[in-house]
Amino acid sequence: MSNSKTKKYVIFTDLDGTLLDHDTYSYAPASDALKKLRDTNTPLILASSKTAAEIGPLRQELGFETFPAIVENGAGVLAAHIGSADGVSDYEKIIEIINQAPAALRTLYTGFHDWTTEDVSRQTSLSLQAAILAKQREYSEPGLWSGSQDKLADFIKYLTENGLRAQQGGRFLTISFGAGKVDRMNEIVGQLQTGGDTIITVALGDAPNDKQMLEHADIGFVMSNNSNQYLFAPNKPDHITYSAHSGPTGWNTCVLSLFV
Repeated sequence: MSNSKTKKYVIFTDLDGTLLDHDTYSYAPASDALKKLRDTNTPLILASSKTAAEIGPLRQELGFETFPAIVENGAGVLAAHIGSADGVSDYEKIIEIINQAPAALRTLYTGFHDWTTEDVSRQTSLSLQAAILAKQREYSEPGLWSGSQDKLADFIKYLTENGLRAQQGGRFLTISFGAGKVDRMNEIVGQLQTGGDTIITVALGDAPNDKQMLEHADIGFVMSNNSNQYLFAPNKPDHITYSAHSGPTGWNTCVLSLFV
C-alpha cells in the first residue's frame, strides 16, 4: 500500500482589487481560473473586508458555497452554506469605543456607521443595493482618516489601549477587535486537513491588509497596481510573486499557473 500523500491547494483570496476589478467589481476576466478550481474541487476561500451579507451571495454565485469564507478582514467567519457570520456581533461595542475617542481624534475618522447608504455608495462606487449590504456589519468598522500621520498614530494608540486593532486596506482603515485573515486562515486549514493530504496554501491580495496572509501562505501572489509595488520592499520573500496584470486578469493567470 502506498504511503504517498496527495498535495492539495487551498486558495485564499482578497476580493476588491484582486479577484474583483477595483472599479467595476467584475470577476469576468478570472472565469477560466474559477472554472479550473471548480472542476478540480480546489477550495477557494474568499477573504475580504466585505460583510457576510455581501460575501454570501457572491460565494454562491462563484460556486464555492461549500467552503467557509473570511469576512470583515478576519474579524468573522462565514461558514459553508450559511448566510450570516458565526458568533455574536461586536459592532455596537466597536462603535461605542470609537465614539468615546477624544474629540480631536474622533472628528478625523468617519466610517460606515457615520455614513448614509448614499454616502457608502459614493465612497465605494457600490450600487445602493450593494451599499445596504455593506452597511450590515457585525465585526468591524471601515472608514477614512482625514488627519495627519501623527494624529493617526495617536488614534491607533487609543484604539489599541481599548482592545481594538486598525488595519489599512486599499481604501479604508478598518477597526475591529483584532482577529485577522491569518488567524482565520489557520483555523480553516485545520478544518480542511483530512487524511494524508498535504495542504499547500496559496494567497492572493493587493493591499497592506493582505500582507500577513501573503507572507503566511506557502505561495503568495500580489496583484500589481500603482500603489503596492513597494508592499514587500526592499526584500521580497522568495514565495511571493507580483502579477504581470492587475485585478482579475492577473488573478486568472496566477491561479492557472498552479496547474501547469
